[in-house]
Amino acid sequence: MTEEKKSQVTIPISGMTCASCVSRVEKALQSIDGVANASVNLTTEDAVVRFRSEKVQDEAIRNAIEKAGYSIPDIKDKSDRDARRDKDYADVKLRFIVSALLTIPITVFEMGLMWENFPLIHSLSHQTWNYIFFVLTTPVLFWAGSRFFSGFWVVTKHFTADMNSLVAIGTSAAYFYSATATFFPSVFAAAGETPHVYYDTAAVIITLILLGRLLEARAKGRTSEAIKKLMGLQPKTARVIRSGNEQDIPISNVIVGDLIIVKPGEKIPVDGRVEHGYSSVDESMITGESIPVEKLTGDTIIGGTMNKSGSFTYTASKVGKDTVLSQIIKLVQDAQATKAPVQKLVDKVASVFVPIVIAIAVVSFFGWYFTGTDDARLTVALLNFVAVLIIACPCALGLATPTAIMVGTGKGAEMGILIKNSEALEKAKAVQTVIFDKTGTITIGKPVVTDFLTHSKNYTEEEILQLTASLENKSEHPLAGAVVQYAIEKNGELTEPEQFDSYAGLGVTGTVDNKRIVIGNKSFLTSRSIDTTDMESIVSKLESEGKTVVYSAINGSVAAAIGIADVIKENSGDAVRQLHQMGIEVIMITGDTETTAQAIARQVGIDYFQAGVMPDQKASIVREYQDKGKTVAMVGDGINDAPALAQADLGIAIGSGADIATEASDITLMKGDLQGVVNAIAISRRTFKTIKQNLFWAFVYNTTGIPLAALGLLNPMFAAFAMAMSSVSVVTNSLRLKRFSPVKIQNSKRNKEVNMNQQTTINVDGMSCGHCEMAIVKTLQTIPGIIDVKASHENNNVVIVHDNELDTKTVKQKVEEAGYQVV
Repeated sequence: MTEEKKSQVTIPISGMTCASCVSRVEKALQSIDGVANASVNLTTEDAVVRFRSEKVQDEAIRNAIEKAGYSIPDIKDKSDRDARRDKDYADVKLRFIVSALLTIPITVFEMGLMWENFPLIHSLSHQTWNYIFFVLTTPVLFWAGSRFFSGFWVVTKHFTADMNSLVAIGTSAAYFYSATATFFPSVFAAAGETPHVYYDTAAVIITLILLGRLLEARAKGRTSEAIKKLMGLQPKTARVIRSGNEQDIPISNVIVGDLIIVKPGEKIPVDGRVEHGYSSVDESMITGESIPVEKLTGDTIIGGTMNKSGSFTYTASKVGKDTVLSQIIKLVQDAQATKAPVQKLVDKVASVFVPIVIAIAVVSFFGWYFTGTDDARLTVALLNFVAVLIIACPCALGLATPTAIMVGTGKGAEMGILIKNSEALEKAKAVQTVIFDKTGTITIGKPVVTDFLTHSKNYTEEEILQLTASLENKSEHPLAGAVVQYAIEKNGELTEPEQFDSYAGLGVTGTVDNKRIVIGNKSFLTSRSIDTTDMESIVSKLESEGKTVVYSAINGSVAAAIGIADVIKENSGDAVRQLHQMGIEVIMITGDTETTAQAIARQVGIDYFQAGVMPDQKASIVREYQDKGKTVAMVGDGINDAPALAQADLGIAIGSGADIATEASDITLMKGDLQGVVNAIAISRRTFKTIKQNLFWAFVYNTTGIPLAALGLLNPMFAAFAMAMSSVSVVTNSLRLKRFSPVKIQNSKRNKEVNMNQQTTINVDGMSCGHCEMAIVKTLQTIPGIIDVKASHENNNVVIVHDNELDTKTVKQKVEEAGYQVV
């Protein structure tokens, strides 16, 4: 049996005005044999169609949309869409202005006829004024309001109805009633009725609905500002080196492998890897991180980010649609075009709403006409008929969900939280349990030296580190790499060993500067008659903290114990605390030992953990919690996390991890910071709180407005104003999501400790660049009691945040060891 190939296409649709339109287009698309699913979004005016490519042709999809009464505009990209929306906005604006200019005199003079104090108005007969009102109202209805009538005609041909039907029937009823009273008053006289005209009703309704459309279009344009900001990040040109010469070329002409030069204050054209130079880069619009990121040779950079300080040359690795920025834009657009499950309820209501409203309006008309006793019963029946139709327009229902989804997903993108679709956004609000993979998620994912404890009378700490790292530099083991990196950060110069031997899984031996060096675990040193007894108490403490301990011995005597661990990310503990405050259970799974897992769990406040978990067991653990009735989110970054991410109700991938993990997930965090998990759930909860508010007021508006209109308690002009403003209020309420800010940690022990910390500023000579600042920061952060360090080569000072008393002697020693001078 061959596997059916499914394709997905996003199609722009023109002519939709309400939730009923959405329902009709979806039914038309889903009726095509071979279409698996069709989701139509009123706010983005798009249809996302999934279909079997071998059974469905593009022409069939186009025909279905056109037969439903709508059209497909020629839109190639976002600029075409924006141009079309701008043109439509200008058209609505012009029609509204003309309509208002014609409606104002109709309303003023109509009111003036009811007062005796306006002799100029009364100098003309009522019949003459009726002719004038007819002339003024006709272009309001059939030019300014032509879109309602053309839309009404299209859906009528298909034996359906929508918002255009309600507006067209209501206003034309008032207009033709008034025209009959103007030109054939004898018809009413024969029926015993006193003829009245309601040109002002018809004109005011059209004008107010156009005003609502104008305000709605303006507000809807603001819901897609996040996409516009992202698209505005990409520069137009790139400065490349070709044939040994610098030249500025259009960004579309950049190819993979090009050498590109970026200077201070310039945007980075495409993705790549730094070859030469040093700088700090503002990645806030991609990752949400406000602090510039230091970039050195070999570091990855993202197109669209802003270079702040230095100049550098880099090699282009991804261009065009393959860049991170392009992928983000596509992901956000796709998410905004999809439909949340809650929208299905609205669509079901909308599919039967308009026919029911028309039926209610007809019943109201005949009820008032046959139960009325005065001469104006036809007039009263007509006005109530019009009021029911106008107040019931389901615009607000159609906009309630997609506008909030657009703003919510856009806000997430601004914060570096990429939400794959609106279903994922809806799932996030219901998460009860979050399962974290440890390595690369809670921790940074690579070993680093946390402790370098010396035990020698013959060598200084600097000498021991230099000898140890020089020998480890020949090893390919990850722990050796951590020691070498630690030594380099300490500004240590490495020496080439005279001899080097490696013993897999145990350690290394060799000779450096004529000194015999042995590095490895306790059993390795013991097998070479090296006594480690004097350091065992210290080592036991390090091991209880989940750290791996490596011994270094010089000429037969133990000289140092090195604590190495995959350290916890800065905000992991705060994120776990915040999840607890949100009522969410937090679990950690890891392949590490029980001791290491317990130490990590204790430090970050994890509820429960499972150690020794094999990669193929992670999905099973997720399933266990789902079987308990929990809504589970899985957070991971590696290839071995992909099955668990796919199994979870909500998969959240760390964007810095493997591509396959990102593909298997529902949400991708561009930063490795776990605060993104907290913010993703918070955005979801805020978005769906907004959706509930929108739907509540939209339903309340209709359920209270329709009975009031049917009972004769609602003037048609007020109904038109209320209908227009209901749509505007829904969009405006959704726009409040733009003010969402990252969740702030409350009641955090860490924050309470920081409030009690002290701050000391020391002056340092010798700093000249960012490298110097980084060297001082890293060396001072190794001193116990120091919480934070900020160095400035411009101010020649270092600001140290610390608890208790600062050991200034040690600070001075560390600064001088790094090659600088405390003054």
